[in-house]
Amino acid sequence: MRNVMLVAALFAAGPALAADQPAPVTGHWITQDGKALVEITACGTSLCGKVAKILDPDPKRPTTDIHNPDPAKRNQPLLGLTILSGFAVSGEYWKGQIYDPKSGSTYRSYLKIDGAQLKVQGCVGPFCQTQHWRRAN
Repeated sequence: MRNVMLVAALFAAGPALAADQPAPVTGHWITQDGKALVEITACGTSLCGKVAKILDPDPKRPTTDIHNPDPAKRNQPLLGLTILSGFAVSGEYWKGQIYDPKSGSTYRSYLKIDGAQLKVQGCVGPFCQTQHWRRAN
């Protein structure tokens, strides 16, 4: 009888446990500044995001990852560059890392659907900066 009650309790809790999962963030997203289209997909057991398209090319801006801390990677093109990596469910967020090619820095990051937008946070210590990306059609 005790096993039957345990199984019944697990089935009853199932929908509540599923509700704690964050909404899926896969797809195509336009960055807050409107300069890039980022594609978020599964990469093994986690999620990652690559620059799928440069939307506002500026001939004065570099087209390669010139600020990368690894000199061997400074010639890799920004198009196709992985900027989101290692994202996995962490409570109500997706937690991973975001790389900023403008500075060459990598930050702890959180992703979460916020209405019709993707809330993207990059953090150093307790300080976070938030952007809102919009879904591409």
